[in-house]
Amino acid sequence: MTAALGNILIAGGASGLGAATVRAVRRAGGTPLVIDINQPAEDVAYRSADLADTAAVEDAVADLAGTADQPLRGVFTPAGIDSCGRLDRVPAKDWERVLHVNLLGTAAVIRAALPYLDAAGARIVTCASTLGIKAVSDATAYCASKFGVVGFTRALAAELAGEVGVTLLIPGGMTTPFFDGRAEQYKPPPDANLNDPDRVAEAVLFALRQPPGSEIREMVVCSSEESSWP
Repeated sequence: MTAALGNILIAGGASGLGAATVRAVRRAGGTPLVIDINQPAEDVAYRSADLADTAAVEDAVADLAGTADQPLRGVFTPAGIDSCGRLDRVPAKDWERVLHVNLLGTAAVIRAALPYLDAAGARIVTCASTLGIKAVSDATAYCASKFGVVGFTRALAAELAGEVGVTLLIPGGMTTPFFDGRAEQYKPPPDANLNDPDRVAEAVLFALRQPPGSEIREMVVCSSEESSWP
């Protein structure tokens, strides 16, 4: 039997995969609750927060989840940034911000959300990357953050076993604004086959809707011609 979605907290729900998941949750009859530094285009419950600011994240989660009519049924953390370039050429603050948003922000959202999760069948889905299992040059910050998300999620799954389902999503490149504003050398080539974020969002729903006692531990979702996997 498919579980009802209920309230789903989405960190980074204003664009890209997060926005696609907002749409998917709505189509499935759930209620998306969005945290983002930017205003979502969709008319949804929303609080602004910089994921690098743990206190702001805690306040945003409390405002959204603490005033909702039902406990959280799930949490999804797709928010992410990058700062491309060689380690000695990326400003230290820019490099460190990637880890603050991608890794520490993921942990901050989940830590703040745990008290609000439904005790019966709640789910957490984190978002790493194919560059969380494969390292490439000029991406030390991004790879470090996403490798960190992989380790964090595996440890969290062990910690919450039997209490909250935990899924690690490892997506490949998608047709989102993530690559906008980069130098050409750090953009996918014109012939790259990127995945549709709406398709990846359906995989997120699949993980969120697993019945009690069953969970998807990890899943790689990418174009069939993804260049960064395996």
